[in-house]
Amino acid sequence: MRGCTLAVLLMISASLFAAQKPNIVLITLDSTRADRMGFLGSKARLTPNLDALAKQSVAFEHAYAQSPRTLASHAALLTGTYPPYNHVSEFGAGLADSLPYLPDLLHGAGYRTAAFVGTIALDPRDGFAPGFDRGFETYDAGFRLPQAGESRYGTVERRGGEVAARAVTWLQRPGKGPFFLWLELNDPHAPYQPPAGYARAGSAYNGEIKYADAQVGKLLTALRARKVYDGALIVVAGDHGESLGAHGEETHGVFLYDDTVRVPLLVKLPQNRAGKPAPHVRLVDVAPTMLELAGLPVPPQMQGQSLLRAMRQAGTGEAAYARSEYSRDAFGWSRLESWRAGKYLYIRAPKAELYDVEADPGCSHNLAGNSQATAGTMATQLLAFDSRMTGKASGSAQLSSSELQKLASLGYVGLQKSVSPNETAVTGTDPKDEIALANKVEGAMLEIEDGKAQRASAALQAVVKGHPGMFLAQFAAGMAAMQQRQYAQAAPFLRKAIELQPQAAWAYYEMGEALAHTGDWKGAATHLEIAVARLPEMAEAHATLAEAYQHLGRAADAKREQERAGQLRK
Repeated sequence: MRGCTLAVLLMISASLFAAQKPNIVLITLDSTRADRMGFLGSKARLTPNLDALAKQSVAFEHAYAQSPRTLASHAALLTGTYPPYNHVSEFGAGLADSLPYLPDLLHGAGYRTAAFVGTIALDPRDGFAPGFDRGFETYDAGFRLPQAGESRYGTVERRGGEVAARAVTWLQRPGKGPFFLWLELNDPHAPYQPPAGYARAGSAYNGEIKYADAQVGKLLTALRARKVYDGALIVVAGDHGESLGAHGEETHGVFLYDDTVRVPLLVKLPQNRAGKPAPHVRLVDVAPTMLELAGLPVPPQMQGQSLLRAMRQAGTGEAAYARSEYSRDAFGWSRLESWRAGKYLYIRAPKAELYDVEADPGCSHNLAGNSQATAGTMATQLLAFDSRMTGKASGSAQLSSSELQKLASLGYVGLQKSVSPNETAVTGTDPKDEIALANKVEGAMLEIEDGKAQRASAALQAVVKGHPGMFLAQFAAGMAAMQQRQYAQAAPFLRKAIELQPQAAWAYYEMGEALAHTGDWKGAATHLEIAVARLPEMAEAHATLAEAYQHLGRAADAKREQERAGQLRK
Protein backbone atom coordinates (compact mmCIF):
# COMPACT_ATOMS: atom_id res chain seq x y z
CA MET A 1 0.00 0.00 0.00
CA ARG A 2 2.78 2.41 0.88
CA GLY A 3 4.44 1.82 -2.50
CA CYS A 4 1.18 2.65 -4.32
CA THR A 5 0.71 5.79 -2.25
CA LEU A 6 4.26 6.90 -2.97
CA ALA A 7 3.83 6.28 -6.69
CA VAL A 8 0.63 8.37 -6.77
CA LEU A 9 2.29 11.19 -4.82
CA LEU A 10 5.25 11.23 -7.14
CA MET A 11 3.08 11.33 -10.25
CA ILE A 12 0.92 14.14 -8.86
CA SER A 13 3.98 16.03 -7.61
CA ALA A 14 5.77 15.72 -10.95
CA SER A 15 2.86 17.33 -12.80
CA LEU A 16 2.57 20.14 -10.25
CA PHE A 17 6.32 20.84 -10.25
CA ALA A 18 6.40 20.90 -14.04
CA ALA A 19 3.59 23.44 -14.21
CA GLN A 20 5.45 25.73 -11.84
CA LYS A 21 8.91 25.19 -13.38
CA PRO A 22 10.87 24.87 -10.13
CA ASN A 23 14.19 26.48 -9.50
CA ILE A 24 16.89 23.84 -9.89
CA VAL A 25 20.15 23.59 -7.95
CA LEU A 26 22.82 21.05 -8.82
CA ILE A 27 25.73 20.57 -6.39
CA THR A 28 28.53 18.25 -7.46
CA LEU A 29 31.24 17.10 -5.08
CA ASP A 30 34.56 16.05 -6.56
CA SER A 31 36.33 12.89 -5.35
CA THR A 32 33.69 12.26 -2.67
CA ARG A 33 33.25 8.74 -1.33
CA ALA A 34 29.76 7.57 -0.46
CA ASP A 35 30.98 5.97 2.77
CA ARG A 36 31.88 9.37 4.25
CA MET A 37 28.25 10.52 4.24
CA GLY A 38 26.35 10.37 7.51
CA PHE A 39 23.09 9.77 5.64
CA LEU A 40 24.71 6.67 4.11
CA GLY A 41 25.87 5.25 7.41
CA SER A 42 29.13 7.02 8.32
CA LYS A 43 29.61 7.68 12.05
CA ALA A 44 32.38 10.24 11.53
CA ARG A 45 30.02 13.28 11.67
CA LEU A 46 31.57 14.91 8.64
CA THR A 47 28.42 15.94 6.79
CA PRO A 48 25.83 17.59 9.09
CA ASN A 49 24.47 19.84 6.32
CA LEU A 50 24.09 17.04 3.80
CA ASP A 51 22.58 14.80 6.47
CA ALA A 52 19.96 17.46 7.26
CA LEU A 53 19.21 17.84 3.55
CA ALA A 54 18.89 14.08 3.21
CA LYS A 55 16.02 14.05 5.73
CA GLN A 56 13.98 16.10 3.24
CA SER A 57 15.23 14.24 0.17
CA VAL A 58 15.42 10.92 -1.56
CA ALA A 59 18.83 9.52 -0.61
CA PHE A 60 20.09 6.85 -2.99
CA GLU A 61 22.10 4.22 -1.17
CA HIS A 62 23.63 2.72 -4.31
CA ALA A 63 24.30 5.39 -6.94
CA TYR A 64 27.09 4.91 -9.47
CA ALA A 65 29.18 7.22 -11.63
CA GLN A 66 29.87 6.27 -15.24
CA SER A 67 33.51 7.28 -15.03
CA PRO A 68 36.10 7.76 -12.26
CA ARG A 69 37.28 11.00 -13.94
CA THR A 70 35.87 14.48 -13.30
CA LEU A 71 35.25 15.61 -16.88
CA ALA A 72 33.85 12.35 -18.21
CA SER A 73 31.63 11.87 -15.17
CA HIS A 74 30.17 15.37 -15.38
CA ALA A 75 29.60 14.85 -19.10
CA ALA A 76 27.52 11.76 -18.36
CA LEU A 77 25.58 13.57 -15.64
CA LEU A 78 24.82 16.71 -17.67
CA THR A 79 24.10 15.04 -21.01
CA GLY A 80 22.34 11.91 -19.77
CA THR A 81 24.59 9.88 -22.08
CA TYR A 82 27.25 7.23 -21.53
CA PRO A 83 31.00 7.72 -22.15
CA PRO A 84 31.06 5.48 -25.26
CA TYR A 85 28.37 7.73 -26.75
CA ASN A 86 29.52 11.23 -25.77
CA HIS A 87 33.29 10.52 -26.15
CA VAL A 88 34.20 13.38 -23.78
CA SER A 89 37.77 13.16 -22.46
CA GLU A 90 40.35 15.64 -21.24
CA PHE A 91 42.76 14.07 -23.72
CA GLY A 92 40.38 14.17 -26.69
CA ALA A 93 37.07 15.67 -27.74
CA GLY A 94 35.18 18.23 -25.72
CA LEU A 95 31.41 18.50 -25.50
CA ALA A 96 30.00 18.24 -29.02
CA ASP A 97 27.16 20.54 -30.13
CA SER A 98 25.19 17.46 -31.21
CA LEU A 99 24.93 16.17 -27.64
CA PRO A 100 21.85 16.99 -25.54
CA TYR A 101 23.00 19.22 -22.68
CA LEU A 102 20.92 19.90 -19.59
CA PRO A 103 21.92 23.59 -19.06
CA ASP A 104 21.24 24.38 -22.72
CA LEU A 105 17.83 22.70 -22.64
CA LEU A 106 16.84 24.53 -19.46
CA HIS A 107 18.08 27.86 -20.80
CA GLY A 108 16.05 27.33 -23.96
CA ALA A 109 12.97 26.81 -21.78
CA GLY A 110 13.41 30.17 -20.04
CA TYR A 111 15.70 29.31 -17.14
CA ARG A 112 18.39 31.71 -15.98
CA THR A 113 21.58 29.63 -15.87
CA ALA A 114 24.81 29.95 -13.92
CA ALA A 115 27.74 27.68 -13.09
CA PHE A 116 30.43 28.10 -10.43
CA VAL A 117 33.19 25.51 -10.60
CA GLY A 118 36.29 24.93 -8.50
CA THR A 119 38.72 23.31 -10.92
CA ILE A 120 40.51 23.86 -14.22
CA ALA A 121 39.24 20.41 -15.23
CA LEU A 122 35.80 22.01 -15.75
CA ASP A 123 36.97 25.31 -17.23
CA PRO A 124 35.58 25.60 -20.79
CA ARG A 125 37.89 28.41 -21.89
CA ASP A 126 41.23 28.04 -20.18
CA GLY A 127 40.95 24.44 -19.03
CA PHE A 128 39.96 20.98 -20.14
CA ALA A 129 36.20 21.32 -20.71
CA PRO A 130 35.52 23.00 -24.08
CA GLY A 131 31.81 23.27 -24.75
CA PHE A 132 30.68 22.98 -21.14
CA ASP A 133 29.54 26.61 -21.05
CA ARG A 134 26.84 25.96 -23.67
CA GLY A 135 23.54 27.30 -22.38
CA PHE A 136 25.04 29.18 -19.43
CA GLU A 137 24.53 32.91 -19.06
CA THR A 138 27.22 32.89 -16.37
CA TYR A 139 30.04 30.34 -16.19
CA ASP A 140 32.43 31.27 -13.43
CA ALA A 141 35.81 29.58 -13.95
CA GLY A 142 38.90 31.53 -15.10
CA PHE A 143 41.72 29.15 -14.15
CA ARG A 144 45.27 28.86 -15.47
CA LEU A 145 48.36 26.73 -15.11
CA PRO A 146 50.65 27.85 -12.25
CA GLN A 147 54.08 29.35 -12.61
CA ALA A 148 56.97 28.09 -10.51
CA GLY A 149 56.36 28.75 -6.82
CA GLU A 150 52.64 29.51 -7.19
CA SER A 151 50.04 27.64 -5.19
CA ARG A 152 47.37 25.53 -6.85
CA TYR A 153 44.73 27.70 -5.15
CA GLY A 154 43.93 30.60 -7.43
CA THR A 155 45.52 28.91 -10.45
CA VAL A 156 44.18 25.39 -11.16
CA GLU A 157 41.79 25.22 -8.22
CA ARG A 158 39.59 27.45 -6.06
CA ARG A 159 38.63 26.82 -2.46
CA GLY A 160 35.03 25.85 -1.94
CA GLY A 161 34.40 28.86 0.27
CA GLU A 162 35.19 31.22 -2.60
CA VAL A 163 33.21 29.18 -5.12
CA ALA A 164 30.18 29.11 -2.84
CA ALA A 165 30.49 32.83 -2.09
CA ARG A 166 30.42 33.64 -5.80
CA ALA A 167 27.35 31.45 -6.25
CA VAL A 168 25.58 33.14 -3.32
CA THR A 169 26.35 36.59 -4.76
CA TRP A 170 24.77 35.54 -8.06
CA LEU A 171 21.78 34.09 -6.23
CA GLN A 172 21.14 37.39 -4.47
CA ARG A 173 20.85 39.32 -7.72
CA PRO A 174 17.30 40.06 -8.84
CA GLY A 175 16.05 38.15 -11.85
CA LYS A 176 12.85 37.01 -13.48
CA GLY A 177 11.89 33.44 -14.11
CA PRO A 178 13.21 30.17 -12.71
CA PHE A 179 16.94 29.54 -12.37
CA PHE A 180 19.35 26.66 -12.78
CA LEU A 181 22.42 26.96 -10.56
CA TRP A 182 25.34 24.52 -10.68
CA LEU A 183 27.89 24.60 -7.86
CA GLU A 184 30.95 22.33 -8.14
CA LEU A 185 33.16 21.88 -5.08
CA ASN A 186 36.61 20.47 -5.78
CA ASP A 187 38.01 20.40 -2.23
CA PRO A 188 38.07 16.62 -1.58
CA HIS A 189 40.33 16.20 -4.64
CA ALA A 190 43.99 15.38 -3.94
CA PRO A 191 46.17 16.82 -2.54
CA TYR A 192 44.20 16.89 0.69
CA GLN A 193 44.86 20.25 2.34
CA PRO A 194 41.83 21.23 4.43
CA PRO A 195 41.72 24.81 5.70
CA ALA A 196 42.47 25.57 9.30
CA GLY A 197 39.67 24.38 11.54
CA TYR A 198 38.89 21.31 9.43
CA ALA A 199 42.14 19.38 9.81
CA ARG A 200 41.06 17.47 12.92
CA ALA A 201 38.56 15.19 11.23
CA GLY A 202 40.44 11.89 11.42
CA SER A 203 42.39 12.48 8.22
CA ALA A 204 43.14 15.28 5.78
CA TYR A 205 40.72 13.75 3.29
CA ASN A 206 37.96 13.69 5.90
CA GLY A 207 38.74 17.31 6.66
CA GLU A 208 38.17 18.23 3.02
CA ILE A 209 34.82 16.40 3.09
CA LYS A 210 33.79 18.30 6.21
CA TYR A 211 34.85 21.61 4.64
CA ALA A 212 32.91 20.89 1.44
CA ASP A 213 29.84 20.05 3.52
CA ALA A 214 30.11 23.44 5.23
CA GLN A 215 30.05 25.17 1.84
CA VAL A 216 26.95 23.22 0.87
CA GLY A 217 25.41 24.53 4.07
CA LYS A 218 26.19 28.13 3.09
CA LEU A 219 24.39 27.74 -0.23
CA LEU A 220 21.39 26.09 1.39
CA THR A 221 21.23 28.93 3.93
CA ALA A 222 21.23 31.45 1.08
CA LEU A 223 18.40 29.58 -0.64
CA ARG A 224 16.36 29.70 2.55
CA ALA A 225 17.11 33.39 3.01
CA ARG A 226 15.72 34.08 -0.45
CA LYS A 227 12.71 31.89 0.39
CA VAL A 228 13.33 29.62 -2.60
CA TYR A 229 14.56 26.54 -0.75
CA ASP A 230 11.24 24.76 -0.20
CA GLY A 231 10.10 25.02 -3.80
CA ALA A 232 13.48 24.14 -5.34
CA LEU A 233 14.63 20.90 -6.86
CA ILE A 234 18.06 20.28 -5.33
CA VAL A 235 20.36 17.50 -6.48
CA VAL A 236 23.66 16.71 -4.76
CA ALA A 237 25.98 14.18 -6.41
CA GLY A 238 29.56 13.05 -6.13
CA ASP A 239 31.22 12.92 -9.54
CA HIS A 240 33.34 9.96 -8.44
CA GLY A 241 34.94 8.66 -5.27
CA GLU A 242 38.54 8.21 -4.12
CA SER A 243 40.54 5.01 -3.70
CA LEU A 244 42.69 6.16 -0.77
CA GLY A 245 45.03 3.23 -1.33
CA ALA A 246 42.41 0.54 -1.97
CA HIS A 247 43.67 -1.98 -4.55
CA GLY A 248 46.90 0.01 -4.63
CA GLU A 249 45.40 3.14 -6.20
CA GLU A 250 46.11 6.31 -4.25
CA THR A 251 43.53 8.64 -5.83
CA HIS A 252 41.18 7.87 -8.73
CA GLY A 253 40.89 7.55 -12.49
CA VAL A 254 41.94 3.97 -13.24
CA PHE A 255 39.94 1.44 -11.22
CA LEU A 256 36.17 0.86 -11.21
CA TYR A 257 35.57 -0.55 -7.73
CA ASP A 258 33.03 1.01 -5.37
CA ASP A 259 35.75 3.17 -3.80
CA THR A 260 35.75 5.38 -6.90
CA VAL A 261 32.47 4.63 -8.70
CA ARG A 262 29.87 4.50 -5.92
CA VAL A 263 28.88 8.08 -5.13
CA PRO A 264 26.52 10.00 -2.84
CA LEU A 265 23.30 11.12 -4.54
CA LEU A 266 20.49 13.18 -2.98
CA VAL A 267 17.38 14.48 -4.72
CA LYS A 268 15.29 17.02 -2.80
CA LEU A 269 11.98 17.33 -4.59
CA PRO A 270 10.09 20.63 -4.52
CA GLN A 271 8.11 21.02 -1.30
CA ASN A 272 10.54 18.56 0.33
CA ARG A 273 8.56 15.41 -0.46
CA ALA A 274 10.66 12.42 0.53
CA GLY A 275 10.47 9.06 -1.21
CA LYS A 276 11.90 5.57 -1.24
CA PRO A 277 14.87 5.17 -3.58
CA ALA A 278 15.50 2.39 -6.05
CA PRO A 279 18.51 0.22 -5.12
CA HIS A 280 20.67 0.89 -8.20
CA VAL A 281 20.74 4.26 -9.99
CA ARG A 282 23.27 6.03 -12.18
CA LEU A 283 24.48 9.60 -12.62
CA VAL A 284 23.35 9.33 -16.21
CA ASP A 285 19.79 9.35 -14.77
CA VAL A 286 20.10 12.85 -13.27
CA ALA A 287 19.47 14.97 -16.38
CA PRO A 288 16.29 13.12 -17.42
CA THR A 289 15.00 13.51 -13.85
CA MET A 290 15.50 17.27 -13.86
CA LEU A 291 13.88 17.65 -17.26
CA GLU A 292 10.82 15.65 -16.20
CA LEU A 293 10.39 17.75 -13.08
CA ALA A 294 10.76 20.93 -15.15
CA GLY A 295 8.03 19.69 -17.51
CA LEU A 296 10.40 19.46 -20.46
CA PRO A 297 10.69 16.59 -22.94
CA VAL A 298 13.64 14.28 -22.52
CA PRO A 299 15.62 14.17 -25.79
CA PRO A 300 15.69 10.69 -27.33
CA GLN A 301 19.53 10.78 -27.32
CA MET A 302 19.54 10.74 -23.53
CA GLN A 303 20.21 7.21 -22.33
CA GLY A 304 19.48 7.60 -18.64
CA GLN A 305 16.09 7.01 -17.02
CA SER A 306 14.21 9.46 -14.84
CA LEU A 307 14.73 8.69 -11.17
CA LEU A 308 11.06 9.45 -10.60
CA ARG A 309 10.23 6.29 -12.50
CA ALA A 310 12.81 4.39 -10.44
CA MET A 311 11.13 5.62 -7.26
CA ARG A 312 7.69 4.57 -8.49
CA GLN A 313 8.65 1.00 -9.32
CA ALA A 314 9.87 -1.77 -7.09
CA GLY A 315 12.84 -3.91 -8.09
CA THR A 316 16.60 -3.96 -8.01
CA GLY A 317 17.08 -0.99 -10.33
CA GLU A 318 18.91 -0.76 -13.63
CA ALA A 319 22.33 -2.28 -14.20
CA ALA A 320 25.13 0.26 -13.81
CA TYR A 321 27.88 0.71 -16.39
CA ALA A 322 31.23 2.49 -15.90
CA ARG A 323 34.32 2.94 -18.00
CA SER A 324 37.92 4.05 -17.56
CA GLU A 325 39.47 5.38 -20.74
CA TYR A 326 42.12 7.00 -18.59
CA SER A 327 44.10 3.80 -18.05
CA ARG A 328 44.59 3.51 -21.80
CA ASP A 329 44.87 7.17 -22.80
CA ALA A 330 47.16 8.30 -19.98
CA PHE A 331 49.32 5.23 -19.47
CA GLY A 332 48.98 3.07 -22.58
CA TRP A 333 47.40 0.17 -20.69
CA SER A 334 44.12 -1.60 -21.33
CA ARG A 335 40.90 0.33 -20.85
CA LEU A 336 38.54 -1.00 -18.18
CA GLU A 337 34.76 -1.42 -18.20
CA SER A 338 32.47 -2.53 -15.42
CA TRP A 339 28.92 -3.85 -15.15
CA ARG A 340 26.95 -3.94 -11.90
CA ALA A 341 23.82 -6.08 -11.89
CA GLY A 342 22.13 -7.51 -8.80
CA LYS A 343 24.76 -8.35 -6.22
CA TYR A 344 27.59 -8.75 -8.73
CA LEU A 345 30.28 -6.47 -10.11
CA TYR A 346 32.01 -7.62 -13.29
CA ILE A 347 35.11 -5.83 -14.61
CA ARG A 348 36.27 -6.45 -18.14
CA ALA A 349 40.07 -6.37 -18.06
CA PRO A 350 42.91 -8.50 -19.44
CA LYS A 351 42.43 -10.42 -16.19
CA ALA A 352 38.65 -10.47 -15.82
CA GLU A 353 37.16 -9.79 -12.37
CA LEU A 354 33.90 -10.80 -10.74
CA TYR A 355 32.84 -9.90 -7.20
CA ASP A 356 29.85 -10.57 -5.00
CA VAL A 357 29.68 -7.04 -3.60
CA GLU A 358 27.10 -7.95 -0.95
CA ALA A 359 29.37 -10.56 0.63
CA ASP A 360 32.63 -8.85 -0.38
CA PRO A 361 32.12 -5.06 -0.58
CA GLY A 362 35.89 -4.46 -0.64
CA CYS A 363 36.21 -6.59 -3.80
CA SER A 364 39.06 -8.66 -2.40
CA HIS A 365 38.01 -12.10 -3.70
CA ASN A 366 37.91 -12.42 -7.49
CA LEU A 367 35.31 -15.07 -8.40
CA ALA A 368 35.84 -14.98 -12.16
CA GLY A 369 37.77 -18.25 -12.24
CA ASN A 370 35.44 -20.23 -9.97
CA SER A 371 32.11 -18.75 -11.11
CA GLN A 372 32.55 -18.89 -14.84
CA ALA A 373 28.83 -19.15 -15.63
CA THR A 374 28.03 -15.95 -13.72
CA ALA A 375 31.07 -14.18 -15.16
CA GLY A 376 30.02 -15.26 -18.64
CA THR A 377 26.49 -13.95 -18.15
CA MET A 378 27.78 -10.59 -16.92
CA ALA A 379 30.27 -10.38 -19.78
CA THR A 380 27.50 -11.09 -22.29
CA GLN A 381 25.33 -8.35 -20.81
CA LEU A 382 28.24 -5.91 -20.98
CA LEU A 383 28.94 -6.81 -24.61
CA ALA A 384 25.27 -6.34 -25.46
CA PHE A 385 25.39 -2.89 -23.86
CA ASP A 386 28.53 -2.01 -25.84
CA SER A 387 26.88 -3.12 -29.07
CA ARG A 388 24.08 -0.62 -28.49
CA MET A 389 26.65 2.14 -28.17
CA THR A 390 28.43 1.28 -31.44
CA GLY A 391 28.14 3.93 -34.09
CA LYS A 392 26.58 6.53 -31.84
CA ALA A 393 27.78 9.92 -32.95
CA SER A 394 29.09 12.99 -31.26
CA GLY A 395 32.13 15.14 -31.88
CA SER A 396 35.53 13.91 -32.94
CA ALA A 397 39.02 15.00 -32.05
CA GLN A 398 40.58 13.24 -35.02
CA LEU A 399 43.11 15.26 -37.02
CA SER A 400 42.01 16.45 -40.44
CA SER A 401 44.01 15.62 -43.57
CA SER A 402 45.24 19.21 -43.67
CA GLU A 403 46.43 19.05 -40.06
CA LEU A 404 48.19 15.75 -40.69
CA GLN A 405 49.99 17.27 -43.70
CA LYS A 406 51.12 20.27 -41.65
CA LEU A 407 52.46 18.01 -38.91
CA ALA A 408 54.20 15.83 -41.50
CA SER A 409 55.98 18.94 -42.78
CA LEU A 410 57.39 19.37 -39.26
CA GLY A 411 58.74 15.82 -39.22
CA TYR A 412 55.93 13.99 -37.45
CA VAL A 413 55.61 10.49 -38.85
CA GLY A 414 53.49 7.51 -37.89
CA LEU A 415 51.13 9.41 -35.62
CA GLN A 416 49.13 6.90 -33.63
CA LYS A 417 45.47 6.70 -34.53
CA SER A 418 43.20 6.97 -31.55
CA VAL A 419 41.32 3.82 -30.69
CA SER A 420 37.62 3.86 -31.57
CA PRO A 421 35.53 4.87 -28.55
CA ASN A 422 33.40 1.80 -29.26
CA GLU A 423 36.31 -0.63 -29.35
CA THR A 424 35.73 -3.32 -26.72
CA ALA A 425 39.12 -5.04 -26.73
CA VAL A 426 40.90 -5.29 -23.37
CA THR A 427 44.27 -6.47 -24.59
CA GLY A 428 47.61 -5.24 -23.33
CA THR A 429 48.79 -4.37 -19.85
CA ASP A 430 46.32 -4.92 -17.05
CA PRO A 431 46.26 -1.75 -14.90
CA LYS A 432 46.23 -3.92 -11.77
CA ASP A 433 49.83 -4.88 -12.54
CA GLU A 434 51.16 -1.31 -12.90
CA ILE A 435 49.10 0.86 -10.59
CA ALA A 436 52.16 1.95 -8.57
CA LEU A 437 53.49 3.63 -11.70
CA ALA A 438 50.26 5.52 -12.17
CA ASN A 439 50.52 6.76 -8.58
CA LYS A 440 54.03 8.05 -9.28
CA VAL A 441 52.99 10.00 -12.38
CA GLU A 442 49.84 11.34 -10.73
CA GLY A 443 51.91 12.49 -7.76
CA ALA A 444 54.23 14.37 -10.10
CA MET A 445 51.24 16.04 -11.76
CA LEU A 446 50.04 17.27 -8.37
CA GLU A 447 53.49 18.76 -7.72
CA ILE A 448 53.33 20.62 -11.05
CA GLU A 449 49.86 21.93 -10.23
CA ASP A 450 51.30 23.25 -6.97
CA GLY A 451 54.13 25.14 -8.70
CA LYS A 452 56.77 22.57 -7.70
CA ALA A 453 57.93 21.43 -11.12
CA GLN A 454 61.53 20.98 -10.10
CA ARG A 455 60.52 18.32 -7.58
CA ALA A 456 58.43 16.55 -10.22
CA SER A 457 61.02 16.58 -13.02
CA ALA A 458 63.41 13.94 -11.71
CA ALA A 459 60.65 11.42 -11.05
CA LEU A 460 59.05 12.05 -14.44
CA GLN A 461 62.26 11.71 -16.40
CA ALA A 462 62.92 8.36 -14.74
CA VAL A 463 59.45 7.18 -15.77
CA VAL A 464 59.88 8.46 -19.32
CA LYS A 465 63.17 6.66 -19.64
CA GLY A 466 61.69 3.33 -18.62
CA HIS A 467 58.28 3.84 -20.26
CA PRO A 468 58.68 6.08 -23.33
CA GLY A 469 55.23 5.13 -24.63
CA MET A 470 53.36 6.65 -21.68
CA PHE A 471 51.53 9.78 -22.79
CA LEU A 472 50.88 11.32 -19.38
CA ALA A 473 54.51 10.95 -18.29
CA GLN A 474 55.75 12.62 -21.49
CA PHE A 475 53.18 15.39 -21.26
CA ALA A 476 53.84 16.01 -17.56
CA ALA A 477 57.61 16.11 -18.16
CA GLY A 478 57.01 18.73 -20.83
CA MET A 479 54.80 20.76 -18.52
CA ALA A 480 57.38 20.58 -15.74
CA ALA A 481 60.05 21.93 -18.09
CA MET A 482 57.70 24.68 -19.28
CA GLN A 483 56.99 25.75 -15.72
CA GLN A 484 60.73 26.12 -15.17
CA ARG A 485 61.04 28.09 -18.45
CA GLN A 486 63.16 25.33 -19.97
CA TYR A 487 61.45 25.61 -23.33
CA ALA A 488 63.98 23.81 -25.48
CA GLN A 489 64.01 20.89 -23.03
CA ALA A 490 60.20 20.79 -22.98
CA ALA A 491 59.78 20.39 -26.73
CA PRO A 492 60.98 16.75 -27.10
CA PHE A 493 58.67 15.58 -24.32
CA LEU A 494 55.70 17.40 -25.80
CA ARG A 495 56.48 16.17 -29.29
CA LYS A 496 56.47 12.59 -28.05
CA ALA A 497 53.21 13.23 -26.20
CA ILE A 498 51.62 14.41 -29.45
CA GLU A 499 52.88 11.33 -31.28
CA LEU A 500 51.28 9.15 -28.61
CA GLN A 501 48.00 11.08 -28.39
CA PRO A 502 47.49 13.14 -31.58
CA GLN A 503 44.04 14.24 -30.39
CA ALA A 504 45.29 15.80 -27.11
CA ALA A 505 44.57 19.50 -27.58
CA TRP A 506 46.56 20.73 -24.59
CA ALA A 507 49.75 19.06 -25.83
CA TYR A 508 49.55 21.18 -29.00
CA TYR A 509 49.03 24.33 -26.95
CA GLU A 510 52.01 23.64 -24.70
CA MET A 511 54.17 22.72 -27.72
CA GLY A 512 53.15 25.91 -29.49
CA GLU A 513 54.14 27.96 -26.45
CA ALA A 514 57.47 26.14 -26.16
CA LEU A 515 58.34 26.70 -29.82
CA ALA A 516 57.31 30.35 -29.65
CA HIS A 517 59.74 30.88 -26.80
CA THR A 518 62.54 29.28 -28.82
CA GLY A 519 61.78 31.40 -31.90
CA ASP A 520 60.40 28.60 -34.08
CA TRP A 521 57.41 30.61 -35.25
CA LYS A 522 56.41 28.30 -38.08
CA GLY A 523 56.30 25.30 -35.79
CA ALA A 524 54.52 27.33 -33.12
CA ALA A 525 51.85 28.48 -35.58
CA THR A 526 51.14 24.93 -36.79
CA HIS A 527 50.70 23.56 -33.28
CA LEU A 528 48.64 26.51 -32.08
CA GLU A 529 46.32 26.32 -35.10
CA ILE A 530 45.46 22.78 -34.07
CA ALA A 531 45.09 23.87 -30.43
CA VAL A 532 42.65 26.72 -31.14
CA ALA A 533 40.57 24.47 -33.39
CA ARG A 534 39.94 22.29 -30.34
CA LEU A 535 40.13 24.96 -27.64
CA PRO A 536 38.33 27.81 -29.45
CA GLU A 537 37.70 29.87 -26.31
CA MET A 538 41.24 29.80 -24.94
CA ALA A 539 42.44 33.40 -25.07
CA GLU A 540 46.13 32.64 -24.49
CA ALA A 541 46.24 30.21 -27.41
CA HIS A 542 44.79 32.83 -29.75
CA ALA A 543 47.17 35.48 -28.41
CA THR A 544 50.30 33.38 -28.95
CA LEU A 545 49.06 32.34 -32.40
CA ALA A 546 48.65 36.03 -33.25
CA GLU A 547 52.26 36.62 -32.20
CA ALA A 548 53.42 33.73 -34.38
CA TYR A 549 51.52 35.06 -37.39
CA GLN A 550 53.04 38.50 -36.81
CA HIS A 551 56.54 37.04 -36.96
CA LEU A 552 55.64 35.11 -40.09
CA GLY A 553 54.43 38.26 -41.86
CA ARG A 554 50.78 37.22 -41.82
CA ALA A 555 49.42 40.55 -40.64
CA ALA A 556 45.74 39.94 -41.42
CA ASP A 557 45.77 36.59 -39.63
CA ALA A 558 47.59 38.14 -36.68
CA LYS A 559 44.98 40.89 -36.40
CA ARG A 560 42.15 38.36 -36.48
CA GLU A 561 43.67 36.29 -33.68
CA GLN A 562 44.48 39.38 -31.60
CA GLU A 563 40.88 40.51 -31.86
CA ARG A 564 39.63 37.08 -30.90
CA ALA A 565 41.93 36.97 -27.86
CA GLY A 566 40.67 40.40 -26.82
CA GLN A 567 37.04 39.33 -27.11
CA LEU A 568 37.65 36.27 -24.97
CA ARG A 569 39.40 38.29 -22.26
CA LYS A 570 36.49 40.65 -21.76
